[in-house]
Amino acid sequence: MIAYRFLTEDDTSAFCHKVTEALAKGWQLHGPPTYAFDHANGTMRCGQAVTKEVEGEYEPGMKLGKL
Repeated sequence: MIAYRFLTEDDTSAFCHKVTEALAKGWQLHGPPTYAFDHANGTMRCGQAVTKEVEGEYEPGMKLGKL
């Protein structure tokens, strides 16, 4: 199965570290990153979709970050 995650974070180095950690764990980039202003918090936010081929079948409630 192909697992999908959408990583988000404020526009700081923490976002880059989050994506780099996912890549180090075998996730692959899926499409371009996104960048938007979060009006509620007054900050810029980044997002990046990642996918990973994993064994097994999808089950609701599975912890995708642990794959």
